[in-house]
Amino acid sequence: MKLIIGNKNYSSWSFRPWIAMKVAGVAFEERVISLDDPNFKQAISPVSQNGKVPAIDDDGVHVWESLAILEYLAEKFPRAGLWPADAGARAHARAIAAEMHGGFVALRNECPMNFWRPVKRRDLSADARANAARIDAMWAECLERYGGPFLFGAFGAVDAMYAPVVSRFHTYAVEVGARSRGYMDAVMALPAWREWREAALKEPWVLPSDEPDWPTVLRVGD
Repeated sequence: MKLIIGNKNYSSWSFRPWIAMKVAGVAFEERVISLDDPNFKQAISPVSQNGKVPAIDDDGVHVWESLAILEYLAEKFPRAGLWPADAGARAHARAIAAEMHGGFVALRNECPMNFWRPVKRRDLSADARANAARIDAMWAECLERYGGPFLFGAFGAVDAMYAPVVSRFHTYAVEVGARSRGYMDAVMALPAWREWREAALKEPWVLPSDEPDWPTVLRVGD
């Protein structure tokens, strides 16, 4: 199985299936293509019909869109437990995963995923603050109902969908409650998280549109 992804520093959608596959122990080859590569569309189009990353090529089966990839993986590797076994919990997990897939636009726009940016608070619009409050409440409810340390107990597809939000909340010092903070710590403690982050910090590409302090590029350790 091959997974085609964008920049690890910036591509939040790529991060989702990558971390799910790593935590689940799914073997795959990865190919990283910078989002600003002039040949990006040409390189990705044989696998991704919408011309975007991520996309997988599983022996000729092509799947794009993060949530669709996670569903494909859940079907192919049922023992990985990417969705909760209980039908009610599974429906709940799918609902909030879909909410992430289709929502929180203000937070995404104002807080682009950026692993090499040092932790630094950013003033957010009312819409972005409302997005953050909804996510905080959602996480706290799941952690209380299902016992943690991840949203539905063990790490699964829904945690993969929210992993880039964990990064955003951390990078931009977004305030959340104690339960959500504990959840963020659990996600960031995963070996897969550290592996992605270490690779992101070594990337050479700088994308101005994803640098919130542009023309200044803030980097951890600078």
